[in-house]
Amino acid sequence: MTLFEQLASLQTEAINPRTTEIDLASTRDVVAMLHAEDRTVADAVGLTLDDLASAVDLVSAAFEVGGRLLYVGAGTSGRLGVVDASEMPPTYGTQPDMVQGLIAGGQNAMFRSVEGAEDSPEQAAADLMAISPYPLTSADVVCGITASGRTPYVLGAIRYALSLGCPTILVSTNPKDVVRKHCPEAQVLICPVVGPEPITGSTRMKSGTAQKMILNMITTASMVRIGKTYGNVMVDLQLTNEKLVERARKIVMTLGNVDYEGASQLLTAADGHVKTALVMAAHSCSREEAVIRLTSANGHVRIALQK
Repeated sequence: MTLFEQLASLQTEAINPRTTEIDLASTRDVVAMLHAEDRTVADAVGLTLDDLASAVDLVSAAFEVGGRLLYVGAGTSGRLGVVDASEMPPTYGTQPDMVQGLIAGGQNAMFRSVEGAEDSPEQAAADLMAISPYPLTSADVVCGITASGRTPYVLGAIRYALSLGCPTILVSTNPKDVVRKHCPEAQVLICPVVGPEPITGSTRMKSGTAQKMILNMITTASMVRIGKTYGNVMVDLQLTNEKLVERARKIVMTLGNVDYEGASQLLTAADGHVKTALVMAAHSCSREEAVIRLTSANGHVRIALQK
């Protein structure tokens, strides 16, 4: 099948019958059309929850043994992976290499399109071999992101990962049976079918929204599974700015049942580590004892508080 034939067969490249006269509409009607299309995305993602859960189980299991999550994409898809990865350290206190995003064309492609970079599967393998602080290993999970399901850079990454024995995930917004033909190597396929874009082929729109939702769920659910939250509170945040310092104080005040000054003292004694401060508050113990309790609980605050 030629590239033209491949693209012609994809829903993400089809003409949307609901927006064919968008250029004739009033400004109010244009944004109403776009909003109506966006409303369909969450339902499409909702039909993929079983596959999403399978992906989260793969990722959280990898994290538990020191593995990493590597997003790989091109264009909008690549940028979404980089953004999601970059938000993990401040939000969940992870090391920067634990979740990483690779984009076809390298760092410059985050800010300016690098046309043609997505056409090289070999470059994807080379990029995975060059990731910091060490090359891809079988303990890592590779998650490809491609609206079409056929981007050569992304498929090259999946195939290279498979050759090393890595678990593999592919996120696409075309039907699973179509995507499977392009990428039979992916262990888990997450394929919300969002249908034709409001502007034909502009997959930064509904496809991008669906992908962002899915990446949010993969990382958030994985962080919950490995104990980065207590209830629905993020208790492993890094105190890297004034807002996060105050947020940490509020968390310790609320969950540790102490006042503002008490929370400040606990955080100082815990070297700014919220989890440790919470265990210290609950058990009226030293930082050293709190660290031991947390370690024995594999970092899960709820378990450490009960011991």
